[in-house]
Amino acid sequence: MNQIRQPAVAGMFYPADKQSLKDEVHQYLEQAHPAHAEQKMIPKGIIVPHAGYIYSGPIAASAYKQIIPFKDTINRVVLLGPSHRVAFSGLAVPESDVFNTPLGSIPIDQKGIQLLSGLSQVITSDQAHRDEHSLEVQLPFLQEILGEFSLIPLVVGEAERHEVAEVINRLWGDEHTLIVISTDLSHFHEYNEAKQLDRATSDAIVNLKPDLIGYDDACGRNGLKGLLTVAEEKNLSVDILDLRNSGDTAGDKSRVVGYGAYVIH
Repeated sequence: MNQIRQPAVAGMFYPADKQSLKDEVHQYLEQAHPAHAEQKMIPKGIIVPHAGYIYSGPIAASAYKQIIPFKDTINRVVLLGPSHRVAFSGLAVPESDVFNTPLGSIPIDQKGIQLLSGLSQVITSDQAHRDEHSLEVQLPFLQEILGEFSLIPLVVGEAERHEVAEVINRLWGDEHTLIVISTDLSHFHEYNEAKQLDRATSDAIVNLKPDLIGYDDACGRNGLKGLLTVAEEKNLSVDILDLRNSGDTAGDKSRVVGYGAYVIH
């Protein structure tokens, strides 16, 4: 019997109805900036926000649109997002064999998870995954674009960037593997202050300067800093695609959350 992780935030962060969800994802993708016409290299990774779709869906879509031309190549996704519900040290893989969304089931890459055995910073915890939205909200975008793929989901707790980088390196794979980092940026500042803070964080991301990203700059900072560490080691580049906040999409400008979208080559 497969252990199945059921969706926790369907009907809250995104539609629980299958057709409504498909329609909403496609609407965001259609409205997003097109993939770079000159882009011939398959993206190795993307950085995307994880709020409710009405807030961050348009920004996330600009990153997901970059992988559409390569949907027939990418068949394995390594997904890292921060823990909002459970406090722990390290990175948590699930016991579950399958993750479900209203769009269907996604198999967990058990061979990939086995590659992490022996790493002291990796734990197994369904509790860390059960109610976590930072990974879940990415799955419908991936399902609609890629169709069938295997997933290695990692909830990131308190971890040093080199610990995260070690995990990412073990799972790096080839052109068939996409790394997805789920993170929002600043939280609950006034609109113009948030724009300044997020621009500084965005510059640190694009310039591969993980040490310049502070505790309050990005809720998914640990996963983000791990990927930037690897990108620097491998001489990769990060391009910004979109940088906005909830005041630009569906929120009050007196207290906003920042969202950025980036692609790594």
